[in-house]
Parts: sequence; structure tokens; C-alpha cells
Amino acid sequence: MHFLICIMENLNKLFRQGKCLFLSYDQGLEHGPTDFNDENVNPEYIINIAKKGKYNALVFQKGIAQKYKKEIKASKIPLIIKLNGKTNLRHGEPLSTQLCTLKEAIKLGAIAVGYTIYLGSEFENVMLKEFVEIEREAHEKNIPVILWAYPRGKAVQHIESGKLMAYAARAGLELGADIVKIHWNNNKEDLEWAVKVAGRCKVVVAGGLKVKEKEFLANVKEIMQTEASGLAIGRNVWQARNPIELTKRIKKVIWK
Repeated sequence: MHFLICIMENLNKLFRQGKCLFLSYDQGLEHGPTDFNDENVNPEYIINIAKKGKYNALVFQKGIAQKYKKEIKASKIPLIIKLNGKTNLRHGEPLSTQLCTLKEAIKLGAIAVGYTIYLGSEFENVMLKEFVEIEREAHEKNIPVILWAYPRGKAVQHIESGKLMAYAARAGLELGADIVKIHWNNNKEDLEWAVKVAGRCKVVVAGGLKVKEKEFLANVKEIMQTEASGLAIGRNVWQARNPIELTKRIKKVIWK
């Protein structure tokens, strides 16, 4: 019981009134610098958006967390560190392995950690094994764990997207994650079912590819009409013409 209380105390730091808005900036390793321009290539620009927009958390890989530790601390925005990663230069079945230890993440100020599993990949077993070891250690230290649950690989290419999304959400619950982050397929009914099958594991929806602001805000509205707990947004915010103004509009939808 004490364990559950401590985990919930730390988990609640990532939420306001049961909802959340995370600013994700872990794409630099996965995609290279192709998503960036002269402004958003600078992590300080992202930290400033999070501070001014009063985000519930920032999501970084360990390198940025190390190099910009002072600025992150000064922002007072909770830090989530992504513990694994890969590049997109290697083709074939996806495999994302651990790059940062829990001990390192805590030392860098993380109050939660994240890990991606590519469900359906030939290397799924490698990621599953790493995740459960991380989850066990993190929970011993009362650190919440977020599962990035992304079905990918040849084995899942022809499975209907709604079924994959529900499978991803359920995997979060079955593996003991506190939060599961999933990609939305733009079908509200599918997302409602995915949230339901996740049970007491909170569902956060990835912001996805950059789209026009009007379309994105309409997507946010649909997502929040389900029981999803919130969003983890990257490119749709920090690639925007006015990220702070857009943040205000997103928050009005989430906390209506």
C-alpha cells in the first residue's frame, strides 16, 4: 500500500485535475535534425515554450537533460527522460535498446521515465525484457514509468489500426506501466475502446505528424472527448508559428 501511495504522489506531479499536456522533444535521435529550423533546433527554445506554456512535463533524451540541466531545473517543469532510442538510418525490423539507466535519469532530475516497445517487431522480446527490468527498478524507487507502445514491423502491417491501438493500450496495463503513450488512428470510437482496455493505466496520445493548426485542434477536441488523460505533443507545437498561443488554445480544450 505504501508503494502505491508513493507512486501516485509522483504520478500526480505530472497531472492537473487528472489531465496532462507533455512537451516532447526526443525526436532528434529518432529522426535526426530534419524536424528542426533555426529556432527549434535549440533546446533552450523548447524549454522556454514549456516554461511559458506551463506544461505538465518535458520529454528529453539523456544528452539534452545533461547539457541543459541548469535551464531545465530553472524552468521548474517536471522532466521525463526517455531511456531507450534508435536512429532511422537502419532499415529492417525496429529495435530500440536502453541508452540511459534509471540511476542516471534520477540524477539528472527526472521524476518519470519512458521506454518504447515496438510491439510485433522481431525484436519485441528484447524490448519487453528491458522494459520489465526498468519498470521493476523504477517502481522500487517510486518513479512512474511511461510505455511508448508502438506496433511496428512486418508482422503487424496488415492488422487493422484500431485493433493495434487497443493492443498497444492493453500492453501498457499488462506490463505494469503507469502511463501508456499511443498513436491515434483518427477514429474516436477506436480510441474510446483503447482507453477502456487500458484499465487503470493512463492513456496519453502522441501528437503525431505536423498538420495545420485548425486540424490539430479539432483532433485534440476529439481525443479529449474520450477518457484519454491527455497528449504528448512535439512537432505540432514547437514547429508552430506561435507555440505559446497554440499551447493556450490546446489547454482550453484539455481543461475546458
